[in-house]
Amino acid sequence: MADHYEVLGVERNATPEEIKKAYRRLARELHPDVNPSSDASDQFKLVTHAYDVLSDPQQREQYDLGPQGAFTGSGFGGFGDIFETFFGGGGGQTRGPRSRRERGQDALLRVELDLDEVIFGTRRELDINTAVLCETCEGTCCAPGTSPQTCDICRGSGSIQRSVRSLLGNVMTSSPCGTCRGYGTVIPSPCPTCQGQGRVRATRTATVDIPAGVDTGLRIQLPSQGEVGPAGGPQGDLYLEVKVKHHDTFSRNGDDLLATLEIQMTDAILGTTVKLPALDGDISIDVRPGIQSAEVITVKDRGITHLRGSGRGDLKIGVQVVTPSKLSMKEQELIKQFASSRKPVKPHLAAFQQGLFAKLRDRFLNV
Repeated sequence: MADHYEVLGVERNATPEEIKKAYRRLARELHPDVNPSSDASDQFKLVTHAYDVLSDPQQREQYDLGPQGAFTGSGFGGFGDIFETFFGGGGGQTRGPRSRRERGQDALLRVELDLDEVIFGTRRELDINTAVLCETCEGTCCAPGTSPQTCDICRGSGSIQRSVRSLLGNVMTSSPCGTCRGYGTVIPSPCPTCQGQGRVRATRTATVDIPAGVDTGLRIQLPSQGEVGPAGGPQGDLYLEVKVKHHDTFSRNGDDLLATLEIQMTDAILGTTVKLPALDGDISIDVRPGIQSAEVITVKDRGITHLRGSGRGDLKIGVQVVTPSKLSMKEQELIKQFASSRKPVKPHLAAFQQGLFAKLRDRFLNV
């Protein structure tokens, strides 16, 4: 990039008035209204930019120092050489410019699953509102046909060094360049689509395989499925937080499924076979004669697939014997005949019995 003093045709120790006079003279010669040629237009832009920098005292000071600046001992003799030896360049090493490309942020998405989807796992098409790569500039942040330019304040170093007086002499301190924000380059023509970010907000569709055995609160990590970083940087990760919906019939205990079967008193006495709809197909249940309320029938390997490892949990069915509350005269007579044929049991006090649901809970957990 051309030296600003050379562009204006002035000495490096020129006064502000001399700089202004040189700019006015060149502007009258190169202004597009006076000189319509393309070369004059480009030269006019250089002159205007050079004047903008040199007419501002702070920017001119930074420009004169350059990325490395200068170090003087200010009467303290060899301290300058000592710092040069130990710290390289006087008072600390200069870090290189930082990259515009950064890793994108992680994203969190909540997904609700039905209980039957948890048994064997499922595949979902998810709409994700996130940051994606800008198709116009493809992450360069620049308008098509343009590119970043070296910052003429820090000369591409990304930092500015200033001389600070101390007991040891003048020590150089380094800080990020305020013009380029530490990147070392500036973007004179940002991309009009992403405004120089290299990415835009959009909704994309992702196909996600959710493994069997997941439960509410579990988070699934999908590497590189999150947001695209600034300037087209690498994507962050996507996390799926699972919530399993409530089911009216089946509940879950670990990898076991729990349900309650209501049967008539006569079926409990004589026994029966019942066909029931499970989450993954019908099952046939044999109810033994004389079964009692709160007993549990276990159907092996009809629960939820283990999240880690092979195999499945069990389906546990708690029995509830329903006692009829309304009987016809004929039914009452039959019950009386049945009762009279049985050996009478004398009523007696026994230990307090839990409610059915409490007993079922204990049986489920202990079976």
